[in-house]
Amino acid sequence: MTASLEPLADRNALSREQAKWPTGGEDRPAIIGIAGGSGSGKTTIAESVVKAVGVDTVSLIQHDAYYRDLPHLALEDRAKVNYDHPDSLETELLIHHIEELRAGREVRRPVYDFSNHLRTTNTVLVRPEPVVVIEGILVLSERELRNVMDLRIYVDADSDLRLMRRMKRDIFERERTLDSVINQYEQTVRPMHLQFVEPSKRYADIIVPNGGYNAGAVGTITSMIRDVLSGARKRA
Repeated sequence: MTASLEPLADRNALSREQAKWPTGGEDRPAIIGIAGGSGSGKTTIAESVVKAVGVDTVSLIQHDAYYRDLPHLALEDRAKVNYDHPDSLETELLIHHIEELRAGREVRRPVYDFSNHLRTTNTVLVRPEPVVVIEGILVLSERELRNVMDLRIYVDADSDLRLMRRMKRDIFERERTLDSVINQYEQTVRPMHLQFVEPSKRYADIIVPNGGYNAGAVGTITSMIRDVLSGARKRA
């Protein structure tokens, strides 16, 4: 049964039974997936949780770092790829990396250049911390990826809010034009959200309303993580 975190007024943590909260295991990390539409605020929540709990305790992996590398295509052709479709992501590599982390081994995740639509030659070291958070719009849409998670969270937000956030991010952070952002939203972002992202909500153990503005959700998820970490230390 999916639990829903109430807005800011209700800051009480859910019970483990309500949230289906993981224990991870005494010898492996607990894996948390955080999904939601583009611009929903899932990245804000994920990063806030990591900051609150501690980077030496939580590892964060972005699904969009795993976009497939397409150097054989010209930049113009790479720009036409539907990056909101599950096939655009090398999810099989992400699953392999999660399995390595669960086994206690470090991995090197890719670094993606969103301006040129290519992977860079750089990688980022990810350590098997007690908690590993996977964040991305499609992390709950793939069954094989869901199966390696202990807890699945969906961040919900109104479509107009998500569009405004995406426009701000893509124009100022990814150096894209307004026309290109709007065209992509109409041609792929919205259709793929309706086909893949929104339906994946049904697989969530917890649904967070009000997107990244839900400070109560950050506090609740953080408290749950600390609770589990405290229990793991006592067992050790």
